[in-house]
Amino acid sequence: MNFGFTEEQDELRKMVRRFLDDKSPETAVRDLMATPEGYDKAVWKQMAEELGLQALGIPEEFGGQGFGPVEQYVVFEEMGAALLCAPYFSTVALAANALLTSGDDAAKQTYLPGIAAGETIATLALTDDSGDWAPESTTTTATGSGDSYTISGVKNYVLDGSTADLILVTAKTSKGLSLFAVDGNATGLKKELLPTMDQTRKQSRLEFDATPARLIGADGGAAAGIAKTLQRAATLLAAEQTGGAQRCLDNAVAYAKERVQFGRPIGSFQAIKHKAADMLLEVESAKSAAYYAAYCAQEDNDDLAIAASLAKSFCSEAFFHCAGENIQIHGGIGFTWEHHAHLYFKRAKSGELLLGDPTYHREILANLLGI
Repeated sequence: MNFGFTEEQDELRKMVRRFLDDKSPETAVRDLMATPEGYDKAVWKQMAEELGLQALGIPEEFGGQGFGPVEQYVVFEEMGAALLCAPYFSTVALAANALLTSGDDAAKQTYLPGIAAGETIATLALTDDSGDWAPESTTTTATGSGDSYTISGVKNYVLDGSTADLILVTAKTSKGLSLFAVDGNATGLKKELLPTMDQTRKQSRLEFDATPARLIGADGGAAAGIAKTLQRAATLLAAEQTGGAQRCLDNAVAYAKERVQFGRPIGSFQAIKHKAADMLLEVESAKSAAYYAAYCAQEDNDDLAIAASLAKSFCSEAFFHCAGENIQIHGGIGFTWEHHAHLYFKRAKSGELLLGDPTYHREILANLLGI
């Protein structure tokens, strides 16, 4: 594999970083996380029309730019560093990948151009009230045939579920696990915005009561596509976590250089040096794991399932540890609401649970490796 980024990928990183420095400073994050929508519509439009970020990983035949997971890795890493408040992960990492892996060309042609153009906010509704990320554990059911299906049941912890125009829902039919498309304003759909520790990422509980739905792919044939979707999404979440961990390290080191105690910068004390060194080791190791997972997704090789769970489990813990150490190095000010450290700590904790916690992914790894 190539352990470096191309000149074009480096330029993409610079472009996205400049955009996020302008559009996602801490003041904007704090303003947006206090709103029910949790994102700026004008910024979302700029992301699509000026940068083409929503279209990045979508094939050109469906209105996208045709780039791969490595380019998406770059974007998600920068977004994680900036704590971008936008329905980007739900739309791009979850919903778009669910469509791309569905094997349903008609559905791709119907929905992907809108996602690529930034006109459609989409999400994947997978977990029930139990919060179990294993697709086969769903209790949501669907009945019908042909073009006429209805869904009944509950989906919980749905990212951007209250603002999504398109909701892709996993449900069981008489033939097995299936995927359905539901309009965000469909009849029989009730949305409840959830109070969450991480206010930068909105979650909702959705109730379906005989809600009209369109079957995506084959009836009972969604398991393989959803599994691949979750693997791809895990690699992108790992990239986001890596970006957040790097920013925590950068902030901690910068503060350690300027904060003076007993007449010298606190960064000169051995205890602080040890913390910073441990953070650096975790950040660099996380980058290696996340980038290899992105490479496996790019090549769509047999190692993807292993690499995705490995990256998700390691990067989750690395980000959470770095976010905690960032607070410790900042001392008393790091515990205050006015300081940015808690925003990264809360994002790290919510990301640790999203798509399954590290223990869940280590169980997947153990099964895959036959341990």
